[in-house]
Amino acid sequence: MFKAMCRTATAVTVLAGATIGAHAQTITMATGQQGGSWYPVGGAIKAIVERELPDVSMTVTPGAGVSNVVGVEAGRFQIAFANSISTVDSLSGKEPFREATTNVCNIGILYPQYFQVVALADSGIEAVADIEGKRLTTQQLGNTGEFLTRELLSTADLTFDDLDSVAHTSYSDSASQMKDGHADIFTLGSSLPTGSVMDLASARDIRLIDVDEETFQHFKDQNAAFQRREVPAGSYPGFDETVHAISYDTHMVAPCDSDGELVKAVLGAIADNVDSFASVTKSMADLTVEEMATDIGVPFHPAAKDFYTERGVEGLE
Repeated sequence: MFKAMCRTATAVTVLAGATIGAHAQTITMATGQQGGSWYPVGGAIKAIVERELPDVSMTVTPGAGVSNVVGVEAGRFQIAFANSISTVDSLSGKEPFREATTNVCNIGILYPQYFQVVALADSGIEAVADIEGKRLTTQQLGNTGEFLTRELLSTADLTFDDLDSVAHTSYSDSASQMKDGHADIFTLGSSLPTGSVMDLASARDIRLIDVDEETFQHFKDQNAAFQRREVPAGSYPGFDETVHAISYDTHMVAPCDSDGELVKAVLGAIADNVDSFASVTKSMADLTVEEMATDIGVPFHPAAKDFYTERGVEGLE
């Protein structure tokens, strides 16, 4: 399925240096829940890296935006997926982090993430305030989507205690609860479109709750990495209106003192196989090396800076 790497002499050099001697090395990469986009993208990276580096074995484990950053800081993960907003917050130890991170570096942007607030069309939910007394399904503690759900409710002076019920589960299970009529609203942070929401929309009529400027500003005031992006009509079956969502970016992180050649190998796997990754998530269809090297306010891993410089990206600090 995947194209061969090493389209340039630079890529060949990177991979040759990344064999890490004659000793087999096992790498743990934290991604996201099944039913979201991170897990299959992680699987695609694993397939390419292991094919090109026979001495490297990658274990892909489910994770979450906040807990992945904590795991990288603690040395449990050599590579991890993260959300730009969460990683920025981690640098200062801002909630939900208990203390500031000191060994978490950015290695590259992958695609935008959308905080989606999905309601059954017949639920009567048209605004955040309408969620009061309803049945919510969202992610487990440690997920960025769960944290953002709490923040969203606070803009209408609501907490989880004001809801009829709150389920903390996977994307796939949340979609099943909505399809079966056991939940009224589903909140999640993922790429657009999201597989679990596609599955839900194929069985039930849904609406996405629009985020107005005032609500967005509440988030922007807390973290400059937030953006307000459009969710176009037609993003999901039966979804015929354009709304706005709180947005941020998926990126990858690694310990700042981790193996630089492995970091370069992972970045090469992505940059040289964009077409293949686009078949996993459309959000990566037009990804460029320049976009991967976007400064989001998180220090770059030294090897990532070297990689982008070798690929012709200028102006990196």
